[in-house]
Amino acid sequence: MKKISDIFNRRGYSLSFEVFPPKSSSSFDSVREATERIASLSPSFMSVTYGAGGGTSKYTLDIAKNIQEKYGVSTLAHLTCVSSTKETVRQRIADMKAAGIVNVMALRGDIPEGSIDSPREYKYAIELVRELREAGDFCIGGACYPEGHPESESLASDIIHLKEKVDAGLDFLTTQMFFDDGLFFDFVARASMAGIEPAYIFPGIMPITSVSQVDRVVKLSGCHLPKKFTDMIDKYGSDPESMRQAGINYAIEQTAILFQNGFKNVHIYSMNKPDVAAEIYNYMSGLLEYNGKKGLCKKL
Repeated sequence: MKKISDIFNRRGYSLSFEVFPPKSSSSFDSVREATERIASLSPSFMSVTYGAGGGTSKYTLDIAKNIQEKYGVSTLAHLTCVSSTKETVRQRIADMKAAGIVNVMALRGDIPEGSIDSPREYKYAIELVRELREAGDFCIGGACYPEGHPESESLASDIIHLKEKVDAGLDFLTTQMFFDDGLFFDFVARASMAGIEPAYIFPGIMPITSVSQVDRVVKLSGCHLPKKFTDMIDKYGSDPESMRQAGINYAIEQTAILFQNGFKNVHIYSMNKPDVAAEIYNYMSGLLEYNGKKGLCKKL
């Protein structure tokens, strides 16, 4: 499988998608089907998230391996460390190697609620980055926050810690979701001044297709909602179908603006919704280029 760092050398534009594994075996088949439908679009890569405390780690590898073997799409497997022992993390790294995973997203992760006795052999993602770099020839990604990490003292200190993480061995960064493009461009400027190459930052976009998503997203990320976004909610929020389409259109517009400003790969948080992924992909297909083929687009 190709490393995500190879994308930097491609011409043209590309989209990648994030999916999440099932929480239990009872939903595995439906989740696998959804991720396969997204993989059939031939995105530049797909990332597969990791459950809190590693609870769905096996499913992460199962989904990632299936996507690679069945569709030839490179995958990025998430790995968290804060609630795991070093022995556990090393075993999961070995499992990734055995599954043919070469791209890993190194994350600190959140401590599961009520798990005050969870092991704390890791404190920060930078420790996991260093361990992955020593463990083998992985392409390693990390997270970044355009509006600053929620636990950071300031935007300036957040950039300092991000640069330390990059210097520890990251190959690229993927941002937390954002809805205000201006805040993202401000972040890129700060990162660039600190020596972080903008070309290695993948902006992350989440299509908001229902009003119920809004409160969850704000609680999860704390991201700013610009007036343009809140006006959209006010106008379409009472009509589910109109809201769905407006949210997709908002994500498409963000993606187009990012492409126009030189960001060649945009990462879409698909929420395992193949229809939403396909609408964004199909709309942008005229700009996309995968493996030298312009406008490659497979409709679902």
